[in-house]
Amino acid sequence: MTDPSEVLSRLLAATNDHDLDRLVDCFFEDYVNETPVHPDRGFRGNAQVRQNWERIFEFVPDLRATVLAFSVAGDEVWSEWEMRGTRPDGSLHLMRGVIIFGMAEERIVRARFYLEPAEDGGGTVDEFVSGQVGAT
Repeated sequence: MTDPSEVLSRLLAATNDHDLDRLVDCFFEDYVNETPVHPDRGFRGNAQVRQNWERIFEFVPDLRATVLAFSVAGDEVWSEWEMRGTRPDGSLHLMRGVIIFGMAEERIVRARFYLEPAEDGGGTVDEFVSGQVGAT
């Protein structure tokens, strides 16, 4: 098997080139996406990958992705991502988080997806914790 970080590099390049075919080719046909924080958003199949990225490229035409850090452990790549661009209304599109990829035969077989919209001005950590537990 190719070094899993090479698959990550191919995915990043395809994303930044907005090359949908190359991007989808990074995933097995029966790819499994798990989204533990939002379980109903999980899916199976690279056809859904294509559909998702068609919309992303259409609605964030200047999207740029950065892999801030990654680590390879066997056939897994733990990666920290930032994706930013501009939406049609001029607002900022900003996603940050971690994606854990499982690789086989030079493609992505599975992922655990923790990428979320990032926000500025969300309050302090004390305000957040108090809001989460209902403290005033």
